[in-house]
Amino acid sequence: MSELNLTNHFLIAMPAMTDPFFAKSLTYVCEHNEQGAMGIVVNRPISLTLSELFAQINMPLKPAELEDVLVHFGGPVQTDRGFVLHDTIGQWQSTLQVNDRIGLTTSKDILQAVGEGQGPEHMLVTLGYAGWSEGQLEQELADNAWLSVPASAHILFDLPSEERLPAAMALLGIDFASLSDEAGHA
Repeated sequence: MSELNLTNHFLIAMPAMTDPFFAKSLTYVCEHNEQGAMGIVVNRPISLTLSELFAQINMPLKPAELEDVLVHFGGPVQTDRGFVLHDTIGQWQSTLQVNDRIGLTTSKDILQAVGEGQGPEHMLVTLGYAGWSEGQLEQELADNAWLSVPASAHILFDLPSEERLPAAMALLGIDFASLSDEAGHA
C-alpha cells in the first residue's frame, strides 16, 4: 500500500468535529510525511490587522492597501509565532517549500519585505499552525474527522476567508449542509 501524502491538500472538518480549534475549518496541509503533518487553518480571520501586527513588532508597513488585511488563526500550536503562507517562492531565511508555487515562511525577513512593499504578491499571515504527530492525521481521517481534496491556490489567495470552505467543498462536488455527522462504513 502506498504512503498517504496530503501535502498541498485541503482538510475539510466534518460536521461532527467538535474541537473548537477545528470545527467548520479549512486547513491547508503544508507538509505530511512519516513523522506527522503540519498545516495552516485558512478560514479563521482574527481581529488583528496587519498594521496592528506590524506595530506590535516595531516594523513599518508602507503599503497602505495592506493595513486593514486581517491576520488569521493558523492553528493551536505556537500561537505567538507568525507564519506567512504565500505564492512566489523567494529567498527567505526559513521557508518550507510546499510545491513549486507555494511556501510557508517563518523568518522575519519576509515581514520586512512585506512592510517595504517587496513581499509576495499573494499571502496569508497567520498566528499559529496545526500539527499532527506520526499517524495522528491518518487516524483522524479513518475516524471520519476530515475530508481531503487537492488544494487550489485560487481558493487560498483569491477568495475571501468566508468563501474558502464552501469553495473547497465544491471541489468535491458536495455542499457542507448536505454532510451528515454520522459516519457510514461498508
